[in-house]
Amino acid sequence: MAPVLSKYVSQKNAIIGSAVAGVPLLIFLLKKYALQRKKTVKRRAPENDIKYLIVDKSAETKNANRAHVNGRFLKQLFHILKIIIPGFTSPEFGFLILVAASLMARSYSDIWMIQTGTVVETAIISMNTTLFKKQLLYFFAGMPVISLVNNVLKWSIGELKLRLRTRLSLHLYDEYLRGYTYYKINNLDNRISNPDQLLTADVDKFCDMFTDLYSNICKPILDIVIYVYKLTSTLGFQTPSVMLGYLMVSGFILTYLRRPTGKMTVIEQKLEGEYRYINSRLITNSEEIAFYNGNNREKLTMLASFNKLTDHLRKFLEFKVSMGFLDNIIAKYIATVVGFYAVSIPFMNRNSPLANLSQNERFRNYYTMGRMLVKLAEAIGRLVLAGRDMTRLAGFTARVTEIMTVLSDLNKGHYVRTMLTDNNTLREKKLVPNSGRIITKDNIIKFDKVPLVTPNGDILVEELSFEVTSGMNVLVCGPNGCGKSSLFRILGELWPLFGGTLTKPPKGKLFYIPQKPYMTLGTLRDQVTYPHTKEEMQRRRKTDVDIANHLERVQLSYLLQRDQGWDTVADWMDVLSGGEKQRIAMARLFYHQPQFAILDECTSAVSVDVEGSMYQYCRDVGISLFTVSHRKSLWKHHDYYLQMDGRGLFQFNKIDSDTEEFGS
Repeated sequence: MAPVLSKYVSQKNAIIGSAVAGVPLLIFLLKKYALQRKKTVKRRAPENDIKYLIVDKSAETKNANRAHVNGRFLKQLFHILKIIIPGFTSPEFGFLILVAASLMARSYSDIWMIQTGTVVETAIISMNTTLFKKQLLYFFAGMPVISLVNNVLKWSIGELKLRLRTRLSLHLYDEYLRGYTYYKINNLDNRISNPDQLLTADVDKFCDMFTDLYSNICKPILDIVIYVYKLTSTLGFQTPSVMLGYLMVSGFILTYLRRPTGKMTVIEQKLEGEYRYINSRLITNSEEIAFYNGNNREKLTMLASFNKLTDHLRKFLEFKVSMGFLDNIIAKYIATVVGFYAVSIPFMNRNSPLANLSQNERFRNYYTMGRMLVKLAEAIGRLVLAGRDMTRLAGFTARVTEIMTVLSDLNKGHYVRTMLTDNNTLREKKLVPNSGRIITKDNIIKFDKVPLVTPNGDILVEELSFEVTSGMNVLVCGPNGCGKSSLFRILGELWPLFGGTLTKPPKGKLFYIPQKPYMTLGTLRDQVTYPHTKEEMQRRRKTDVDIANHLERVQLSYLLQRDQGWDTVADWMDVLSGGEKQRIAMARLFYHQPQFAILDECTSAVSVDVEGSMYQYCRDVGISLFTVSHRKSLWKHHDYYLQMDGRGLFQFNKIDSDTEEFGS
């Protein structure tokens, strides 16, 4: 037996056999090493013991399970497409047509190159110099046109991506920045933890994925139509029908196997958002963390988030590799075998018209049609593989649909918060969000049986009733957590009204200044006129001289000595001190001159004499004040006080000589 077997054993066969036997062994060793390393990391890494919760996962998990290529996905996609492609006359639809036309031109360019190349090679084999030179010149002359087609296609795809992203971003920002929706999505509703991730990265990826998928589907479909027509006219319909039948079968199998891709894509984007959010928390709270020496603890939290992300990405990578293995076999290699079988049908059939041709003619037809069939097989393979991108698109579609749904709900006054739905006390007292009534009226603020309720469902005051008219300054006092900030948030319409009637002036005639004033990105002028622009200031017939007088009143006129005066651009949050920012905020109040102003510890870093002059100016120009402060020096600037004890009771009385003043 040995001599008989030895003739089958060659160096080439030995190498192939060793490779085939070694691949499974290598995979087994790598998996074993990875498993041991994972156990070691889990045993040693302290960040694995870190637990955190950023968002209620029920909504995310629900969406993740729905991220499949099915009827729901198509419904969500068509809803988004109505926004980003509003009509047949829109530029976006025009670019869709341009991309399709460019793809068609590219397919015809491929056919032209196949036919011309075949003639050139025939001339070489037949030693026909005249035909060779003629066709080579013809081939060379067509290159600029083909290059133009390719670059028009590249430009049209890039421009389509930009236009779709612009259209979708503008729509979402219109919803996000309508009224106080941007506040509510971060503070009232807990369905989305990272709206910035959805509004930027996910929108960008959705538009890229959709455009790429559109071009990746259009090109194969056009190729299939063109090559099927060409092949059918020469070889009959039997050959293309075999390929198309294989397309349907393989597409169904791979689409079913790729179903987990949509869920994994949603989870990937969620974990990316969590990781970015934890990094941003470190920046936002860096001072507090530094005082606690909490860098090591924050590092553990950050690594825990990073490990969750990388673990998922690794699982996703392994899934994509395994699917890639099947994709290559089904969409490429088996498709090639099917292609050989399909092209052999007319050539092997002795009753075919090709049987009557000479061997050279049969060879030339096989060479030309074989190339077209290869192109057809490639188109079918690309179309099958496009299902992979469609499954990922389903994940991004679910993400974009989620934020669109939440923004729509918030703009309708509906929000979802887990703690609120479990509060039995609210149900017993029949307190429902947005059940109160708001009346808009100038020169008056009136609370009539308005409950102070937080979005979490905590009842601070069951029924608050008092009335303030223009000219009355009110000092609001009480311990921390008694409801002072809640009162102002309800007054500013940031929080929903759970009952009663609130009478207040329009939004533009009520101004709020917090303890840490906000400094916008822009010029020195923008800091005083915020949120007005320079054009809006001029439209209201106010000049730089007017706002310079306001800076003088808060003793900040020296800021105008900077390089470009009012047009100086700087990072004002860092450039100005705490006291300067508070005085800028008071100058901003003087510029807007509302009917009522809410001052929430907004002069705590300002000297008493400057503070007194600013309060006196407010009284002189008729700005009525609601002030939260612990300074005794401010009592003389107010006529009434509203005191809340933190146990649900309140007092609203006039300040007179017998009133006990408290504070520091």
